[in-house]
Amino acid sequence: MNTKKFLVLLSLTMAASLILSACEGETVVETVVVKETVVEKETVIETVIEKETVIVEGTPQVQEVEVTKEVIKEVEVVITATPEPEPLACKVEPPAESAEVNVIGWAFPITEFYAEEFKECDEVENLEVNVQLLDSASAQEQVRLALSGGGTSPFGVVHAANAQIIEWGSQGWLLPINDLVEKYWDEYDLGDIPQTAWDAATIDGNIYGIPAVANTLHLMYRPDLFQKHGLDVPTTYDSVMAACEVLKDEPSIDLPFTMNLHAGWAWEIEFTHFIGSFGGMYLNADNTPAFNSPEGVAGLAKMKEVVDACMGAEGLTYSIDDSEVGMEVGSLAFVQIWASRAANMDDPEKSDFVGQIEFAPAAAAMPGGPLAGSAWNDFYSIPATTDVDPETIFKVILEVTDLESQSEAAEYGIVTRGAVAKAGRGGRYLSASLDTIARGVGAYPPMAAISLVRSALGNWLPLVGTGELSPQEALDNAAEEYITEATAQGFLE
Repeated sequence: MNTKKFLVLLSLTMAASLILSACEGETVVETVVVKETVVEKETVIETVIEKETVIVEGTPQVQEVEVTKEVIKEVEVVITATPEPEPLACKVEPPAESAEVNVIGWAFPITEFYAEEFKECDEVENLEVNVQLLDSASAQEQVRLALSGGGTSPFGVVHAANAQIIEWGSQGWLLPINDLVEKYWDEYDLGDIPQTAWDAATIDGNIYGIPAVANTLHLMYRPDLFQKHGLDVPTTYDSVMAACEVLKDEPSIDLPFTMNLHAGWAWEIEFTHFIGSFGGMYLNADNTPAFNSPEGVAGLAKMKEVVDACMGAEGLTYSIDDSEVGMEVGSLAFVQIWASRAANMDDPEKSDFVGQIEFAPAAAAMPGGPLAGSAWNDFYSIPATTDVDPETIFKVILEVTDLESQSEAAEYGIVTRGAVAKAGRGGRYLSASLDTIARGVGAYPPMAAISLVRSALGNWLPLVGTGELSPQEALDNAAEEYITEATAQGFLE
């Protein structure tokens, strides 16, 4: 038997109407489907009827008659090979019984990428994976409501940042995963994730999350406007305010600058930058408040100066989403914003200024002090009250955050695996982000009482922005609230 193989290329191109409707500047990619067709030659026996000329016996006449014969011949048989099924992208062992893993988190570019990775595990037999992404405040509130009651968690995976690891882990809402981390340490090369990230997920020796994202806050700015007005990129908040004084008359923008101060929790995050830049801290070693110190007052006073010089009442209404959109549509000149939003600046579906927005490290609140940007991680954690096998959930998270996934995720944000950075993956903003993390104020200390500090500060700091309280008054009121709650919960005697 002779066998020939041919590759039949079926080229499926977009219709002209689709090309015309595509966004300007996008590249249309022709999709080529390759199908293997096998042509085999086989020997077969066929029965045929032929006409022959014969002489009729006993006469001189000639006539045609039909004769049946068997003929041996070769024919070509076309066989289209059934392709081998592609292996599943999510290499999780199918659970013995049907299991549902619900994932909740908040949306920014890299978590939207991870959401698609989670959905790939929905292809595993007996495993259903659902993903819900909300804004950060709503997602965190949903988790608090679900886990605080002590019943079975409706979520198998919860997204948590540093502050949520402290808050939720300290209250026993998250499952310690030390044994699973140890079991899969080598298989998934978890040592490629830096120890500082694991430390940020650890309270009293218990690991409560797998580090998936590194993050910080730093400056993003319009170089065309800075060049137009002869401005240098600010390195201190004094120079931020000087730039605002010049840019406030720029007719093409609504506001010169924003940082996220639209809610109490947002004030608290920026305050940790400013107090840290002035050399202060939130708590003493014995859990007594340290944030109403001279350093804290100086930091909060500087925040108020920035609000008055750059933002005003309108700027205080800008959420993190509003600040991002303001840069993308050109209504803001520069912002202090999460590094995780940077990828959207170069997304033509979201930004009118692709390639025209630049990135710089966070400014220092106190000249010569640490940069006013903190070090954050985002983690995927398992609720302590889940009724799904924790090892199955853990394996799903590992598949979502493995080296292959993070190599692709680096296009959308800062990942945690060192091998990705060594390979040169990452966005244009990476240098500004890493510089801010290296020279900034660092992360929250892993102290359980920190969540009470954050809550108290969030209740009082906005009143400084509106002018209702002085910095000292707001911090003293927050300290009094913190002491009452910390004493009730046993953090203070």
